[in-house]
Amino acid sequence: MASAQGAPLTMFDVTTAGSMAMKPPDTWNVRLFVVCLAALSVSLPIAWISLAKALVFILGLIYLIASVWLQRNDAAWQQLWTTRIVLAILIVFSASLLWTEADTEAALYSYVKHAKLLGILLVISLVRTVREARVGILFYAGGQGFLLLSSWAIYAGLPVPWVTEEATKYVVFSTYLDQSIMFATSAAIFWHLRDQRLWPKWVGISVALLALANALLLLEGRTGYLAALTTLALAVMWALPKRFSLATMVITPMVVLLMLSLLSAQVRERVNEIFNESANYSKSQQVGPRDSSGWRLNAWRRSVQAIESNPLRGHGVGAWTPAVKQLEDSKMGNRLYGEGNHSNPHQEYLLWGVELGVGGFFLFMVMMVCMVRDALHFPKSIQRATLSVLAALAVACLFNSTLYDDWIGDFFCISLGLLFALGVRTTAFARPASAPSR
Repeated sequence: MASAQGAPLTMFDVTTAGSMAMKPPDTWNVRLFVVCLAALSVSLPIAWISLAKALVFILGLIYLIASVWLQRNDAAWQQLWTTRIVLAILIVFSASLLWTEADTEAALYSYVKHAKLLGILLVISLVRTVREARVGILFYAGGQGFLLLSSWAIYAGLPVPWVTEEATKYVVFSTYLDQSIMFATSAAIFWHLRDQRLWPKWVGISVALLALANALLLLEGRTGYLAALTTLALAVMWALPKRFSLATMVITPMVVLLMLSLLSAQVRERVNEIFNESANYSKSQQVGPRDSSGWRLNAWRRSVQAIESNPLRGHGVGAWTPAVKQLEDSKMGNRLYGEGNHSNPHQEYLLWGVELGVGGFFLFMVMMVCMVRDALHFPKSIQRATLSVLAALAVACLFNSTLYDDWIGDFFCISLGLLFALGVRTTAFARPASAPSR
């Protein structure tokens, strides 16, 4: 794909960003630096993510306020349904502060975690051209490539001095859960953007396969398995004629999972754990130590009970933990959910349902629908990459509070922000911004 100037963007464009930033209008260099830092940070330790997120929010809000003041409106940003639904969500969560059952500290803590959704919009706003979007994607890809190669280097027994001490097997900075979901998601991005001339096609294919193999064969994250199977099924479906779409979506994950269960003892063991832990919980209604499936089933059951007790407006932002602790005796509640009020149900849909009532659950679903609707306007390769990320997010949210959690939530917000920015800046859907008034 050609850049705005007619020439394909290569890695050389990244190294020349400094000279291009000498153009005085519109703080080009500062905006692009912050976007690139955010794109790279999701592959680095949490301190980098926190720093980049703070810069995105500070600069992004300043930039938005300045644009409004100068009447320099971004038509593409305004036309996105995603913009409207995210702003509506933040308003609803803000309103729930008025009736929340959580203490002030817990409520504000949770609100800030939900507010990371605004990062999607701020990234779109900060990225003003196709070239800037492509540079941001290149930094994102470079970070994911670095993380992926580091993980495979650990597997090969090579020294990787930057691995954190608390990291588990084949994990570089975060956890096996976060890293497996990241690789399952980034595999789809590398695969579907292989024709965008962001990198050589063979690089996109190779990295996609390495990331998929890492998520399915090296790491232990069961949610990562499901995310990988989902993105893989979508890729196979899009590669075949439409008449095979439904069969492909059903058969592909079943066949791949069966093959993995036969070939990988780790996959077989992790899948068996789900059935064994779930069966034990259904019999005894007790959660054993290190019983993640039993813990989830209990948390989900309590979440449904909490929604039933206040279905219309919910218990308020940050009130999931106190709401479910009321349904347990004090000793068991603290053992399961900790002493404070910062736990979550490891299920994004139920988290929103407890905090905002039944409407919160539907609000989350509407957000996903709006994002899909916007993505359908993008060029095919960008559209498929974006839809794959949304599908991985939807699956991950079934078993974790993915957007609410740090690290993986930031990963998805930055990923979607970059893909939406690339999509809206490359289509007629993104009309030029109006000129400043004189």
